[in-house]
Amino acid sequence: MAAMIGRIWGAFNPPTPPKSKDALKFGILGAANIAPLALLGPAKSHPEVIIQAVAARKREKAEKFAKSNNIPEVKDSYQQILDDPNIDCVFIPLANSLHFEWAVRSIRAGKHVLLEKPSVANSTEAEILFNLPELSKHDGPVLLEAFHNRFYPAWSFFRSLINPADVVHVSSNSMIPWWGTGKDDIHFNYDLAGGTMMAMGTYNFAALRMAFDAEPEECLSCDVTPGTEGVHKKCDYDFTAKFRFPNGAIGEAHSTLKGPTLWTPSHVTATHRAVIISDKTLPADQEKAQSREVTLHGVIHGIFWHRIDVKDVFEIRSKDNGSVIKKWTEKKSHKTYSFSEAGGEFEHLPGETNWMSYRYMLEQFVNRVKGRKTQHWVSQQDSIAQMKMLDMAYEKSGLGSRPTSDYTVTME
Repeated sequence: MAAMIGRIWGAFNPPTPPKSKDALKFGILGAANIAPLALLGPAKSHPEVIIQAVAARKREKAEKFAKSNNIPEVKDSYQQILDDPNIDCVFIPLANSLHFEWAVRSIRAGKHVLLEKPSVANSTEAEILFNLPELSKHDGPVLLEAFHNRFYPAWSFFRSLINPADVVHVSSNSMIPWWGTGKDDIHFNYDLAGGTMMAMGTYNFAALRMAFDAEPEECLSCDVTPGTEGVHKKCDYDFTAKFRFPNGAIGEAHSTLKGPTLWTPSHVTATHRAVIISDKTLPADQEKAQSREVTLHGVIHGIFWHRIDVKDVFEIRSKDNGSVIKKWTEKKSHKTYSFSEAGGEFEHLPGETNWMSYRYMLEQFVNRVKGRKTQHWVSQQDSIAQMKMLDMAYEKSGLGSRPTSDYTVTME
């Protein structure tokens, strides 16, 4: 308990090293509630990041936000941030429906973009955004969908414990208690590209894709509880989806924004088929089989708490008739709040136990902008594939994919 308290205290009260002369200056589009957690806090401990400016729909809101977060400049509009040559990077935590337009505008203004997930409203927008010609230029802007949890050490270690080729089933669950959301939240506004799949579900779907290291071939089912009136009508309050992946593998995902009163951590479980492994101590007429189940508890915000459980089931079988001669189970649990704790291939990677997943992500974003090596990344094609999976599920649910922006883009 003491370690957890110290770790979390350190995350919200990080050391503040001097900023370098060539630090990247960020502008924030929107005084969003997620910004302090996703960028402002992590920026404090990064010597190459300065939060320079913020803009909101209403200047008064931006001024209040800037004052409470020690941001030196307030702009009258999002466009003013893009027009400022002193701004290097833009963070976009706007409503999902606005991601596409302002990401395109930012890139065409020459800004590097850290874009809240989900990246856009649907795969049509994703295909356009992530294929902008500016992104393929050698010195072009950097664009990253902010899937922060995928940069956290526990996720990397979890993936190192599974063999996607042998995974036959993956389940992923997440939730937010009913008291954590309200009817008027943007998550429940169809016009703003809302819905539980767009909010929490995008984590679940990404977990399936990463565990299988493949894309779904079909959404077999997607049961939802939608709103019934106005802007809520096509927004899912919860969902349960089932996908078929290559070789008949099955992925299942569930989430709700109206969950029980008590919060439970998100988790993902990958189940492997039994495989024959070498054991030279066995007689010639026997073989050893192993099946593995790996569960990561705390998929989204691992710094607060997480645990990786590994259950290996071993069998000694007769080669003649396949009968089981001996069977036993071995269980292990791991916690990896830093890459050094993960050890092995990860121990040299940067990070501290009090770094949140957002801080790990910011490290890689800055490295990419600076032209340095990145150990982890979410590629353009990855983000497109993610939106295709979301569209697939929404179409199967009967709600349809989220509406496409009216903003027109000319591919130069």
